[in-house]
Amino acid sequence: MAELWKGAPVAAALTGQLTARTEQLIARGVTPTLAIVRVGQRPEDLSYERGALKRCQAIGIAVKQFILPEDSSQQDLLKVIQQVNTDPGIHGCLLFRPLPRHMDEEAVCAALSPAKDVDGITAGSLAGVFTGRGQGFPPCTAQACLELLRHYGYDLTGKRAVVVGRSLVIGRPAAMLLLHENATVTLCHTRTADLAAECRRADVLVAAVGRAGAIGADCLAPGQVVIDVGINVDADGNLVGDVDFAAASALVDAITPVPGGVGAVTTSVLARHVVEAAERTSNN
Repeated sequence: MAELWKGAPVAAALTGQLTARTEQLIARGVTPTLAIVRVGQRPEDLSYERGALKRCQAIGIAVKQFILPEDSSQQDLLKVIQQVNTDPGIHGCLLFRPLPRHMDEEAVCAALSPAKDVDGITAGSLAGVFTGRGQGFPPCTAQACLELLRHYGYDLTGKRAVVVGRSLVIGRPAAMLLLHENATVTLCHTRTADLAAECRRADVLVAAVGRAGAIGADCLAPGQVVIDVGINVDADGNLVGDVDFAAASALVDAITPVPGGVGAVTTSVLARHVVEAAERTSNN
């Protein structure tokens, strides 16, 4: 049976470190503060927001919430973004996406200051992910994959990593973060020729497809570490990942569960980005 790489101990370790750093900042008169900007009431946004609030409270990070109705205009949202950008007491911003269809998401994301972009949604932040230099931070979920590997002592140097999924939210940034850790990375997607064969070659397989069971037994091989980023609902209403968990757990060396894996680490990564942004401000 595969070893379960649960997210809870990773999140707990990060929380402990961040609490100490937050206390040091507060002692210097700086309270790390996160702005949460949400348009509408999407259930998945509300769920993540609850987790983020709970994590921030545990660490000592202050939160300012900016909640707009779904029928708000783009100009209303841009005014909020401008308020966040110009408020020196706000160190990071979490903007929930996707935005309602009547809004230009690209334009809204571009309006956010990269210095306050703690979830890697601006072009400036993504440029930093790809170059290793920049003001912003990587997307939290992509970074959470790396935190799991580090916590469980996995050395990526020289390892073959395969990432399935090419979105700018997870797939492509995760591939770049793995590359920065000296892995040899192959970025795949649903149109990759013989996807199963590419996956079987991996030492580390990151599944970020967004479809339940997309990674089946034919994609897996003994000795692998599988990081399952997917959050899907199956026919019975259960949360499941992108990987066939039953097939994987009987074959690979280690796998992250869904729920309880990558998602459990993401809010801790968000909190760390806020603390780091506050530290940058206090050191200027």
